Amino acid sequence: MLIIHNLQNKEMKNLYLFLFFYLTVLTAAVAQNSLSGKVSGADSTSLEGALVYIPDLKVGGVVHADGTYSLNHLPAGNYTVETRLVGYARQIVSVNINGVTTQNFVLTQAAINKEEVVVTGNSKAISSDLNPQPTTEVSSDYLNEHSATNVIDAIALAPGVSAITDGQSISKPVIRGLGYNRVLTISDGVTMEDQAWFDEFGIEVDPDAVDRAEILKGPASLAYGSDAIAGVVNLIPEAPLAEGQIKGEIRSNYQSNNGLVKNMFKIGGTNSGISWGATIDYTLAHAYQNAYDGYVLNTQFNNFNVDGTLGIHKKWGYSQIHASYFNLSTGIVDGSRDSLGNQLRPVYYDDLNGSVGPTEEPATNQEAKSYTPFVIYQRIRHTKVVWDNSFAVGQGRISAVFSFQRNQRQEINDPTQPNTADIYYYSNAATYDLRYVSQNWSGFDFSAGINGAYQASQSLGTLMLIPNYNLFQIGGFVIGNYRYKGLTLSGGIRYDERMFTGVDHWIDSTTQQPVDPSAPNAFHEFQGFKSKFGGVSGSIGATYNFKHDVYIKANLASGFRAPNVAECAANGVHDGTVVWELGDPNLKPEQSLEEDIAIGMNGRDVSFEVDAFNNSINNFIFAQGLKAADGTDSINNTLTIAGLGDAPVFKYTQGSAELYGGEAVLHIHPAAASWIELYSTFSMVMGGLTKVHDATGALVKAPDSIRVLPFVPPMRLTADLRFNLNNFVKHSPMDKVIKNTFVKIGFTYCFQQNKVYQQYDVYNGITQGALTPEQILASTTATKGYFLLNLGAGGDIQTHKGRTIARLFLAVNNVADIAYMDYMNRFKYAPVNPLTGRVGVFNMGRNVSIKLSIPLDFKKG
Repeated sequence: MLIIHNLQNKEMKNLYLFLFFYLTVLTAAVAQNSLSGKVSGADSTSLEGALVYIPDLKVGGVVHADGTYSLNHLPAGNYTVETRLVGYARQIVSVNINGVTTQNFVLTQAAINKEEVVVTGNSKAISSDLNPQPTTEVSSDYLNEHSATNVIDAIALAPGVSAITDGQSISKPVIRGLGYNRVLTISDGVTMEDQAWFDEFGIEVDPDAVDRAEILKGPASLAYGSDAIAGVVNLIPEAPLAEGQIKGEIRSNYQSNNGLVKNMFKIGGTNSGISWGATIDYTLAHAYQNAYDGYVLNTQFNNFNVDGTLGIHKKWGYSQIHASYFNLSTGIVDGSRDSLGNQLRPVYYDDLNGSVGPTEEPATNQEAKSYTPFVIYQRIRHTKVVWDNSFAVGQGRISAVFSFQRNQRQEINDPTQPNTADIYYYSNAATYDLRYVSQNWSGFDFSAGINGAYQASQSLGTLMLIPNYNLFQIGGFVIGNYRYKGLTLSGGIRYDERMFTGVDHWIDSTTQQPVDPSAPNAFHEFQGFKSKFGGVSGSIGATYNFKHDVYIKANLASGFRAPNVAECAANGVHDGTVVWELGDPNLKPEQSLEEDIAIGMNGRDVSFEVDAFNNSINNFIFAQGLKAADGTDSINNTLTIAGLGDAPVFKYTQGSAELYGGEAVLHIHPAAASWIELYSTFSMVMGGLTKVHDATGALVKAPDSIRVLPFVPPMRLTADLRFNLNNFVKHSPMDKVIKNTFVKIGFTYCFQQNKVYQQYDVYNGITQGALTPEQILASTTATKGYFLLNLGAGGDIQTHKGRTIARLFLAVNNVADIAYMDYMNRFKYAPVNPLTGRVGVFNMGRNVSIKLSIPLDFKKG
């Protein structure tokens, strides 16, 4: 009886605990929490149309004609709330919402925002001034005012950021000298699962689907796991509309240099907490041109995108589904020319025409201005479905985000088979992210959770560089923040595991078709393998805000990156680099340690920030050229497999690397002369390999010939001088027709890059392998610096009642039509032009961009 009594007591206690928990959650769910107040200008005028938005809840409210706003049915908790309106500085405050809560905002006029909200890598949204990790925002206004042909080029001038370009349609982000799998890209709140190890594989995100971008610089593995060792590029979509609104937009863009035509239509709305939206756009561009190359054959592309969102936002939180489809067809430039310097295109003739192909013929300007790429070209498709959820638990919340992604990359490079993909990588992936975000206890909050991914990839083409494989990754983390007066502390720890399984693969050496190992001509192209990697990441940082708007930040972070599939298992000629790559499944994970320190000020007339960093990476993975027995470069010429011919052999190995440098941002915005502003940035990164393994396996100092890493950007200086014209038309008849008008003049200056990565091993100008003179020249010649002058203008066209009917933006890049070659341009390795002696293919010349946006207000809310 005593045992039964004890069991009953135990069960009763559990029942009481359950009821207590249930009532706590129920009370939080049914409590009527709201946020309301007024939004006005410095002169107390009501700012109708301003948006009050809570990033963590993805909910906002529009300001009415009397200056009031109201957000109802909110989960209780402490949230970062931002208020924004075109032409005014964004205001960011922390608000504890519990019951009926009031918060008023007073905005001041400004064309460029000094303060930002950061959601990337934190436990919850936070003001950038309080975030110790170095972060840069690229705003929606910046994206509208500048001209670009893909989503990464649109953000590539942010301080500390650059891009490896492969024509005008494909760019890969680089943060502080590191790219590829060392930069993690996030879109719609989930990591992009694709083939990021490929040189020719860009980011499959529609630029029109991005409202703004956050770039987190330095090891950012705490919230995301492996592959964020250099940082994170977070491409953030437009927030759901405020309650009661139904809006749309028609947007068009024309660019003169490449004949780009881009048209987009979107529509969305929110009613009774149900939000929805849809976007469709299509882009066409022919070959771009410059003063040295004329039209650059096969840089043309076309891109179709569609996405949609459906969500519900209630007092218990929100749940939304987002689906997108990205389809890109783009040419591949090989840079081949005849003796007269004419660019060549491959042409196939059959026997009926009296000749056998393929052959090459000079391309005409009419062909270069076609919107359809020639063979060779690639087609890239990315399908993504994201299920994003947030559930209130007391004054905290549980976040659950899941995604399914399908990535397809096809390369058609045989003119005799124009519809056959020689290279075709096909992958399915799923990601998951479960975390608890706590309430705020006297300035302290934390988040804890697990996330990871599963990916299955296979090759459906006839040429393979990597084997079919499966990948599984899981990691757990805790991130905490504490704020006391002017001090903010942030830190956390994470552990990850990644498991690769490579599939054993035999092919017929003459047909390349999969065969049994015992078949005649069987060649063991890939050996099956299993690799498991584990690593710890950590971060600790602090921000202190002094009086007079001066602040200082310091952060120490250690990041983890597991090897990618190419580094583990490549075995074949990489079409993008024309070298034979060999992987090693026994590589160790990279581990970095980065120190960051920054000082800045957000003053009434001047804002600035100076950031310095040093990043040391152990077990740094790189491809090193192998040597033959006689000391010359190892050349793989023993196999007769089509497409896998003679090539220098490079094998992935490891050493140590160090990169250091910093960024500076200066923004002059005199309050007494609000019609003028200056915004300038400076970026610098230096360093490279410090140690490599010698023949005995010992770590020794890296020789100068291989010390420099590929695609470490040169120093860069940018400046924009902006003239805001609102005050000049304020008392004129145009005041009621034109708003937020501006003109600006700016420049980009890239310094010469003298520390050149030698793609091929060259001693005293004499190659030890079968290399062409132009390959030697491109590998050893410094890329010259260049100065580009840019112009811009724009504004809103309104009715006499103050309703915006159109927004117009004009941008002129490279006004002087300078012929230049950026160091980050992969076309710099293209063959020499026999007519001029110039190596490589140059970047785009003068380009005039006109953007027109027509807002559609079906219901104001």
